[in-house]
Amino acid sequence: MSFLVIPTLGPFHLLHPRYNGVTLLELIRVHQPERIVLASYSPEELAAQTWRDQNEISLFHVLPWAESAGVALEALDPQAPLRLEAERFREALRQYPKGQQILRQVEPLEDNLKWVLTNPRTPEDFAQESLLEVLRAYHQGYGQVFGEGPATGFRRERMAQVAQRLVSQEGPAAVLVDVLEYPWLLEALPGERVVLPGHHTPTELERQRSVLDRAWQLNESDDWGVLLQQLQEVEGPEALYCAAQIYLAAGQPEAAYQLMEQLVHTDFQHPAYLPGYALARYGQLADCMGRRDQALRAYRAVLGLSWAPQEAREIALAGQKTPFRLER
Repeated sequence: MSFLVIPTLGPFHLLHPRYNGVTLLELIRVHQPERIVLASYSPEELAAQTWRDQNEISLFHVLPWAESAGVALEALDPQAPLRLEAERFREALRQYPKGQQILRQVEPLEDNLKWVLTNPRTPEDFAQESLLEVLRAYHQGYGQVFGEGPATGFRRERMAQVAQRLVSQEGPAAVLVDVLEYPWLLEALPGERVVLPGHHTPTELERQRSVLDRAWQLNESDDWGVLLQQLQEVEGPEALYCAAQIYLAAGQPEAAYQLMEQLVHTDFQHPAYLPGYALARYGQLADCMGRRDQALRAYRAVLGLSWAPQEAREIALAGQKTPFRLER
């Protein structure tokens, strides 16, 4: 049966209004798979949900849907921790002048990869030979300098093993794979069983997701008024949080606090990163309003969650020690 192979872009999904976390979910729904396979994670990592700490934005949308829809979920990478070797390898080289000199040889490769991943993309882009060739060139360049191994996170070897496991299974599957491992998995799978992302018309949910993603990246060059208007059209707890962030950035903590008051009295459990961030920010805003007891309760609530982003936990720990104050 067929494998719909979809690359995940980690935090780069926030940069693509037509290829965001909800887009992946919509592509999967259309394919109607019997199971969803994570090609770049091990079963142990899936059980521990380590993807939550690795900026896998799309999985915050896909995995809850799979659970609610009764679609089986599995991870197939038998050596997934080896992908971190590439990070460790580069970090080790950075410690020494000679290593830094060697790393400068691959800077053009990194720059080209960043250009590819930050330019606006659609699902069908990832089926184009031109984009695949850029990804292959990145790996080939690294291989020429360092060889296949720790510097490349053993990606080719790992994806060959994942492909072997995939082809031994039956039934249609949607396969989510890290974009850097995407070309190696395609190479290892039988071409006649692979389905690549094709033309896709964005849905309203994708458009709303793109507005939220844009708000999470808030910067001074944005038109904050337009963004606030768009967030009002999206509605929901995450939109309230993002709107509060804009008011806080604009120096209006009172307005931000009012929105967070509204948020914390709703069901704000999804996406899974929202409770930690929302409660941490609510605590800070309560401190700004001089409501220290309320702030402390919010900080304790963050630390009492079964999981919260590390940044949110750090905010809560700091807030417990010292009341938050805005810098003027």
